[in-house]
Amino acid sequence: MKEKILIVEDQFIEADYLRSILVKAGHKVCGIARSVSQAEEIIEQEKPKIVLLDIFLKGRATGIDLAHQLRKEHIAFIYLSANSNEDILNQVKATEPFGFLVKPFKEKDLLIALEIAQYRLEYSLESRLHREEVLQKQLAGIIQGKGGWKEKLLAFCPVLQPYFPFDYITAGLNTTFDKASSHAPGFLRIGFDEYQFFGLNEISNITGISEERLQLLHARTPIGSRSELYTTERFRDAIKDPSIPKLIADTFKIKSRLLIVLRLPDGQLFSFNFYSKNPNTYGQEHISAFQRMENQLAKGMGSIFLQERNERADLGHQQVNAFEERNLPPIFYGIIGTSHLLLKVIDHVRIVAPTDTSVLILGESGTGKEKIANCIHDLSPRKEKPFIKVNCANLPANLIESELFGHEKGAFTGAVERRIGKFELADTGSIFLDEIGELSLDLQMKLLGVLQEREIERVGSQSPKKVNVRVIAATNRNLEKEVAEGRFRLDLYYRLNVFPIMLPPLRERREDIAALSKHFINHYNRKTGKKITGLSNRALKKLEAYHWPGNIRELEHLMERTILLSKEAIIDDLTIIPLYQKDPEASNESRIKTMEENERDHILYILEKCQGKIWGPGAAAELLNLHPSTLKSKMKKLGIKKNYIN
Repeated sequence: MKEKILIVEDQFIEADYLRSILVKAGHKVCGIARSVSQAEEIIEQEKPKIVLLDIFLKGRATGIDLAHQLRKEHIAFIYLSANSNEDILNQVKATEPFGFLVKPFKEKDLLIALEIAQYRLEYSLESRLHREEVLQKQLAGIIQGKGGWKEKLLAFCPVLQPYFPFDYITAGLNTTFDKASSHAPGFLRIGFDEYQFFGLNEISNITGISEERLQLLHARTPIGSRSELYTTERFRDAIKDPSIPKLIADTFKIKSRLLIVLRLPDGQLFSFNFYSKNPNTYGQEHISAFQRMENQLAKGMGSIFLQERNERADLGHQQVNAFEERNLPPIFYGIIGTSHLLLKVIDHVRIVAPTDTSVLILGESGTGKEKIANCIHDLSPRKEKPFIKVNCANLPANLIESELFGHEKGAFTGAVERRIGKFELADTGSIFLDEIGELSLDLQMKLLGVLQEREIERVGSQSPKKVNVRVIAATNRNLEKEVAEGRFRLDLYYRLNVFPIMLPPLRERREDIAALSKHFINHYNRKTGKKITGLSNRALKKLEAYHWPGNIRELEHLMERTILLSKEAIIDDLTIIPLYQKDPEASNESRIKTMEENERDHILYILEKCQGKIWGPGAAAELLNLHPSTLKSKMKKLGIKKNYIN
């Protein structure tokens, strides 16, 4: 279906050219605006579905200013700009556009961009409505179910988390502050679907403030009468003076807050307070979502707190594991850690997995992108269907098209039979395209065609074949920079970037290093038959102080090597071989070692520990889990020529 489109462009010739292209393609152009003020008037009257938006316009306001308003009104917009440098891309990225075209562009590029924008618009609207419908049903089930009011509030936590992410939540009437009901006590997220209750006594214990002083602080805290957003500077301004939100922010390292206020049927005000360690977690869309559920929630909270008045029982300090109560699948057990950045990733996986939308997983090498892709497929309706993995960096340039899309017999020299490509093998299932940033521009264009038309064409074939494949892509490259420098297609970027998931590097989640180390110790204990029980405090502090350029993969390799060499039950002495080294030929700048250099360092390290002994009990071949002849072959290849003990 062709959508109503508004053109916001201050150059008459360019605007008229755009209008002619759109009309020719069957679109309805509802107006042309040369400034933000003119655009606002047309938007108010015509309600367009998509806006083509130049960045620099007549007047002081820019297209970026208008974009923020369009986002709030759920109107799709595509930027049109002669500037595609990294600075411009970083500015427009914050507005979450539906596309970006660099002038001059081809007619076909514009029409493809519109199709992508319409696809993303339909997905976002359908997905949002579906998710809200599911959420309302879940909340209704909890409200009508068994259990006390605090048990019900606890049950709300894992249900609300994917939609309104939080690290700490409070919920209660805006009137009292005692052991049974209050504006401040709530639940702290301590793991995936694990929440710890904080009542008046618990808050007093963790802060060292007496319960009497907490009561007084609450009395002096302004109680909001309407829903509000507190992010970045506004949040910092709001917690300058002593208050309950300031106490929570200081105690739990909070950086943003979402206040939701409901008026119950009896006239009392009820508040949800969502607190996040991320500064820009909340937006107007969160308030809008609550407003659409306001009537149901107000009635539900009214019934819950009528029950609360009759109970007046203290839940007390406890840790609750919601896995056991909700029978969640143990898909995430293999993802180790409880840092708020990792939990945010898991929340996003849980949101997007049941859909068919494309996912782009971003993050440095070694952060676990493939594991996240596995989770997305295993939590999707396609979990029983094929899951095909392709590392685009490992495919030969002259064979990559054949690998992805297949070829017919005789299509080229050496094609002695028909070959089914990876996309065809993944039909009805999912395909994981790792290191997608390594694809050539020609292959990027063909991949875009597959995503757009949902069909592939084997090399040498004259007829396309329909495929039903869910695409999960990953890269460690900065794709915005790749686009700006002409190495990655902008239209493909926007097609893949419908639902991006950013994996944090290990240095940003140091609190997970202890749990990850324990996991690897247990894993390699089973593999090697050793009985290492853990790390000493000294060893753990050393791990937590390191910068981990190789992320989780580097930590795993270190723990494997350390366990092989360790002769004690507690690991105390470990040697980190950095992935970075000083190179005099590179002006003393740090550079990343190659895989061969790291392998050579590792073998030399083991040989040194074994005093040069290659085979036999406790020798290098045994510790490296290699056949002695294989080890000697590797040594020769890597130029390790020292005389060793046989």
